[in-house]
Amino acid sequence: MKTPRWPRTLAARLTLIFLVSLVVAHGLSFGLQFYERYQSAMTLMLGNLEQDLTTSVAVLERLPADERAAWLPRFEHPNYRYQLDEGQPGSAMDMSTAPVSVRSMLATLGRDYALTFTTIKDVRPHYQAHLRLKDGSPLTIDVRPSISPLSPWLPAVLVAQLLLLLGCTWLAVRTVIRPLTRLSSAVDGLDPNGQGEPLAEEGPVEVVYAAVAVNTLQERIATHVKERMQLLAAISHDLQTPITRMKLRVEFMDDSAEKDKLCNDLTEMQHLVQEGVAYARSMAGSSEPGRRVDMDAFVQSLVFDYLDTGKQVLFAPGSGAAIETRPHALRRVLVNLTDNALKFGSQVEIRVDTRPDGGMLIQVLDRGPGIAEHQLAEVVKPFYRVESSRNRETGGTGLGLAIAQQLALTLQGTLTLYNREGGGLCAELTLPARITGPVRKVVGDSAVDLPAR
Repeated sequence: MKTPRWPRTLAARLTLIFLVSLVVAHGLSFGLQFYERYQSAMTLMLGNLEQDLTTSVAVLERLPADERAAWLPRFEHPNYRYQLDEGQPGSAMDMSTAPVSVRSMLATLGRDYALTFTTIKDVRPHYQAHLRLKDGSPLTIDVRPSISPLSPWLPAVLVAQLLLLLGCTWLAVRTVIRPLTRLSSAVDGLDPNGQGEPLAEEGPVEVVYAAVAVNTLQERIATHVKERMQLLAAISHDLQTPITRMKLRVEFMDDSAEKDKLCNDLTEMQHLVQEGVAYARSMAGSSEPGRRVDMDAFVQSLVFDYLDTGKQVLFAPGSGAAIETRPHALRRVLVNLTDNALKFGSQVEIRVDTRPDGGMLIQVLDRGPGIAEHQLAEVVKPFYRVESSRNRETGGTGLGLAIAQQLALTLQGTLTLYNREGGGLCAELTLPARITGPVRKVVGDSAVDLPAR
């Protein structure tokens, strides 16, 4: 037998705990109240039964025999009535399981009359009590005991109470979960550049403390990252001057193999420093204003630049869509991805598709060695190099994909790498549709104003 599993979400768990506990408590309260009502009604009914039996039998004793039948309808009750006959045939009652009303009859009439009881076969409980009046006339008390019915309004009240419990449970769970949801959303959207929206510091004291802590954490992270990026940018920038002087001095050296090696080393160092500066500056990509970009024209302009330099990059226009994004940051991302594909692969192709939510899906594909599956998540880290296919002879610094990843985050998009079937790598950039208010349409390096959608 499969054991039931505990709900995975906190909202479901709290709802289950609150609702079950409230329903059980309500059920116990209702059961005790119903039992007390039943006992009170039973005591009252038995008291009335004893008094009615005494009065009715006494009246029948004093009435002439020929008048008794006319009085019987006056003594009839919903649960029992009187008959001036021997009653229906039935089986002798087992007194050990006799109803409470039988004991009441014995206590009331048993001292003056010889009572016998028979159980009548029926669809509902049915028995008869037999006795003889003082003149020898038979008298049968036909009893059909029944449980006192519920008041017609009671089920409606019960349903209304259950609905009220459900509503209160939902309100309590929503009150508890809503701050946690806002907190998780704020943490999920935390921007290391400090550009994210601060969490509203309102609500219960505990929620305010948590919001203050999250906002403080975001500020500290932004300050820490900014200091590190400024340090990296400063070091990289300051290194360019001595490297340039060293290259000038090497130029005055006599031609030799050592001179060529030294020039190559300095060129590699200069390229690495420039990439370090670019990576540091990529952290400031979110400060660029958003503009509406015609993706077909934008990507085609980029492809034409590659074709002008003799590099074969394929692109088939067709999306015809425009999104609001940061064009300079987007161009740098696509340039890095395309350069990476050209450097380590062949048959480079750029594809642009529109997503159902209005966003954009841009893929840069190549036919090359690809990347091992366990390294796909590592290659977007700064200075990480895949030595098996991307060695230092290619001039790689390990910052190209890291810069693309960082700029993709500033564009509020995601960069995903995966290997293609048949060989090669696909770099997939997903961008959101953020077309709000009047923006500018960018085609290549030119821009024109467009009305807001």
